[in-house]
Amino acid sequence: MTNENTAISLVDVAESWKPKLRSRNDEIEKGGQLPKDLADALAADRFHSMMIPEVYGGVEADAMTCIKTIETLAQGDASAAWCVMIGATTAMVSGYIPEDTARELFPSDTPSIHAGVFAPMGKAIPDGNGYRVTGRWQWGSGSPNAEYVWGGSVVIKDGKPVALPNGIPLSRMMMFRREEVELLGTWDVSGLCGTGSTDFSVENVYTAHEHSVDLVCDKPLDRPLYKFPVFGLLATGVSAVCLGIAQAAIDELISFADAKRPQGTRKSLANRVDAQVAVSRAEMELRSAQAWLMETVHAAWEEACAGDPISVKHRQDIRMAAVNAAQSSASAVNRMYEIGGGTSVYKRSPLQRHFRDIHVANRHMMVGNSVLEQTGRLLFGLDTESTML
Repeated sequence: MTNENTAISLVDVAESWKPKLRSRNDEIEKGGQLPKDLADALAADRFHSMMIPEVYGGVEADAMTCIKTIETLAQGDASAAWCVMIGATTAMVSGYIPEDTARELFPSDTPSIHAGVFAPMGKAIPDGNGYRVTGRWQWGSGSPNAEYVWGGSVVIKDGKPVALPNGIPLSRMMMFRREEVELLGTWDVSGLCGTGSTDFSVENVYTAHEHSVDLVCDKPLDRPLYKFPVFGLLATGVSAVCLGIAQAAIDELISFADAKRPQGTRKSLANRVDAQVAVSRAEMELRSAQAWLMETVHAAWEEACAGDPISVKHRQDIRMAAVNAAQSSASAVNRMYEIGGGTSVYKRSPLQRHFRDIHVANRHMMVGNSVLEQTGRLLFGLDTESTML
């Protein structure tokens, strides 16, 4: 159901990127955004195209491959993986917009970089065959290198939000060309420093209707990937970055544990019981989280391949598994940071960066505790609005 050879090779290509990314960790972090040559090279290797329809020249990888690709890149550099994840999930709009528009905005010969924020922080007033949009959005990850930036916007008519039948305000993702967007330089943070996730704003920008999309109501291509809820795929992407950070932290601890002799003991760190227990527990947490996430996504993928809409039960499970993956990853990194002792605090140690990155990544609302409130209501059998699940 996908371009299997291309999709499978994405993970191999991501693996080859790990040493390249690690060699530039400091540059990425200090620069506050991905260097342009790296961003362009990642796009050229089709990572940003993994969720674009194959019929339009994209990869259209299966959901499991997307997760594994992002996780692998995150083992090299979390900020780079985060930007790829945002670019790829934003590019999913290509499966919802008219074909000629999709081919214009997502050319297969020269892959473009898209960034976007789904949160409806803008206001879109209908104007002819389009909208006048004004708004400000947070977490504009990857926007400094993007050719196109998208922002969720509530449609306003006669001074009031247009409501859907279920009472939720109608919102559409609006496309802006990079030159129409003001980047506000607000990304001064503790972790994921290289993502360039600054606030951005637009003022009275005209967006044609075909350059906008309603990810809830608009009908996408009848393909398995586009049967997946966009917010579910975004959540799995966030959790994939977290899983990659956790694996990198475990690998880093193991890399120096045999040589490290903690003060007051002749034993190496690798020969201490507390370190052995800590690394075992971290592995248990990480592998369990990976397994449940892939199990739930695979079950939903099979449902989509059968031609069925993905059930609320499967969407619920995906969101819980994504939250669990993010939280379990943070726990694993915490264990490695703690057992690393004084080594962990030095800037020369990747452990301190993994610690900071994981605690920014799992602050994302897609993997926050508010998701568990919603899934908990479903588990209790309570009436629950599941449109955005």
